[in-house]
Amino acid sequence: MTLTTLHCSQCNSKNHKFHTFYTVGSGEKREVRRCQECGNYFSETKNTPLAGLRRPLSLITLVLNALNDGMSLNAAGRTFGTTKKSIKRWLERLGGLKETLLLYALCHQFLQQIVEGDELYTKVDKNKPPAESEGWTIVLMERASRFIWELSCGARETKLFKQAIETLTQVIEQTDELSLVTDGERRYGNLLFEICQEVVRTGQVGRPPTTLKKGVKVRVKNKGSQTHQKGPKRPKYQAPHREHPETKQNLDNEDVHANHLEGFNSSARRKISCYRRKTNTYAKDKKPLQKRLDAYWVLHNFVRPHFTTKQVPAVALGILEKGFSLANLFRIQRISFL
Repeated sequence: MTLTTLHCSQCNSKNHKFHTFYTVGSGEKREVRRCQECGNYFSETKNTPLAGLRRPLSLITLVLNALNDGMSLNAAGRTFGTTKKSIKRWLERLGGLKETLLLYALCHQFLQQIVEGDELYTKVDKNKPPAESEGWTIVLMERASRFIWELSCGARETKLFKQAIETLTQVIEQTDELSLVTDGERRYGNLLFEICQEVVRTGQVGRPPTTLKKGVKVRVKNKGSQTHQKGPKRPKYQAPHREHPETKQNLDNEDVHANHLEGFNSSARRKISCYRRKTNTYAKDKKPLQKRLDAYWVLHNFVRPHFTTKQVPAVALGILEKGFSLANLFRIQRISFL
């Protein structure tokens, strides 16, 4: 299914014809279409992020590009002569495409993926101790393509980790072989084993062992000194849970790291103002911070070429043949693909 194909807002039919046009406040002309199946009249922007917006799309793209190059909301409002309220609305509209694009990505099959997991921290509302902040951000990124599967924030609790792992289990269903690697965070592997496991029946007497699903591997790189640790020392590279006996063991110890994700975390502090250190541009509430992350997720995965691969991550992963422009994204209808 093509994401940019226009469908009837009532019956989802692609059989519709031009009826008339109307002009919005910016002077742009937009079409009214008539469905040949149900007779419904609808605007070409119906159910898209552009619906009801009167400012020129060219201005919206300039503002959003500036925001995702490190400009703060206040600075963008002053520079482009608009209000914070309008900018927040545009971010919310763009971030609202995340669900549609994620469902579209999960319609594809993948042969092999190595996913890196790590956390990024920022202040929210006030300068609280890190343990009390809601600014912990979970990132799950596919190594080769730099496609981000999960980018969500909240308090550093099991609920946040579980939300990220549940997204990963959907990716596992579409992937023949998937490896999850982390720098010392064992909670990823523990929750994945809790959600994504199967019983291996060997025909031998006794309770059959429970393992991760076939084709799924988890590796943890245990960082830090263990000089004063009591009892046996943990190995530097570890599989925290039993794996399926038919899973290929083709992951070398040298590949167990989150270096690419650490690089992403550094760039996020430059490109998303609320993650910048030692400034007062940090987020004032968790909900708008998540909206900002959703908009960044859409731009990172489907619009901008990554500086190392020179490809849009969705193209590198095989989801798209060509990356979207921001103008095209604002014309995508919110349709359920599953």
